Amino acid sequence: MTYFLSDAHLGSRAIENPIAHQQTVISMLNEMEKDATAIYLLGDIFDFWCEYFWRDRSKEQYRPILDKLKSLTNKGIQVHFFIGNHDIWTFGWLAKQTGAIIHRRPESITIHGKRLFLAHGDGLVPSNYISQVPKHLQKKIKSFIFLRKVFHNPILQTLFRLLPPAWGNAFGYNWAKNSRLKELARPCPYKGEDKEELVLFAKEQEQQGNHHDYYIFGHRHIELDLMLSRDSRIIILGDCWQQFTYAQMDNQGNTTLHNSTPL
Repeated sequence: MTYFLSDAHLGSRAIENPIAHQQTVISMLNEMEKDATAIYLLGDIFDFWCEYFWRDRSKEQYRPILDKLKSLTNKGIQVHFFIGNHDIWTFGWLAKQTGAIIHRRPESITIHGKRLFLAHGDGLVPSNYISQVPKHLQKKIKSFIFLRKVFHNPILQTLFRLLPPAWGNAFGYNWAKNSRLKELARPCPYKGEDKEELVLFAKEQEQQGNHHDYYIFGHRHIELDLMLSRDSRIIILGDCWQQFTYAQMDNQGNTTLHNSTPL
């Protein structure tokens, strides 16, 4: 089996019991371990993650999940880690600790004869999307795209990593906490097939002849399994901090969404 999950937001200051939350995610991995050949973590596994030039003792809070991932890779189960918009800043330490394969951009891969487009999903919009939405949303989208460029800028990343970890973490975790609290206060449900950015992005890829059997994303914190055409589907994975959803692909390439029960 091949598994896909995303958006655990481990360590979030907006989660009442982060230790129990981390253990629930580990429990999900324990179940997957029984028949998994590969596990794809599609971004925002951590609510904030930065690897500084200095030792960061706070990373020890993640020792249980890091050890779990390491045990999976030690058993020959591939673990693929796609950066999200909350855990961009990994520069080798995470891979060394876990044996995970780090992906910094969307990937087209083939599994069990099926062509998959995999990404966290942040920043993926169709080419003409901004011009199609109201002006107040255009401003929001442009602001997000600008902020994403800032976060991915290698010079600014280096400067941020020079901060003492306590300073960088105070900023990062508070910024991420505000994001979680805003989501809880004003959740953004499925917008519909004609407005959902990732659906429109996938449709444009198909129209341009860049065919995939599956488009699998995180980021949006909604569960979606939608046929784009007779032989193409988009799956948005929900999350692993409220819904505890994941996708499972069998050896014939059949893929389904499932929910795990929190501990």
